[in-house]
Amino acid sequence: MLIDFKDEDFDSKIKNEDVSVIQFSASWCGPCKALKPVMDKLSDEYRDKANFYITDIEDAGINTGSAAGIRGVPTVIIYKKGQEVSRKVGGVPESHMKEFLDENI
Repeated sequence: MLIDFKDEDFDSKIKNEDVSVIQFSASWCGPCKALKPVMDKLSDEYRDKANFYITDIEDAGINTGSAAGIRGVPTVIIYKKGQEVSRKVGGVPESHMKEFLDENI
């Protein structure tokens, strides 16, 4: 299950977690809406390996998205102890997202 992310969660959660995955989205973004159920499913599948979050770059995650240099949505970033490890930009099929997670978690 995806956890709603707010900017203040970066210091209180992301920096302290071994592995965190954040989907940066926007309410108007079609590919973001299509990726959400995929990320929901994968968050259950990988729940023992990482915490999964979702945030709107124009709302709760505006500062974190800006700091991360988000230029397009959806963007999925994997963090380890608050440090970016890798990112994937754009809507991708579940198989590609799974490969991305397997390579970086």
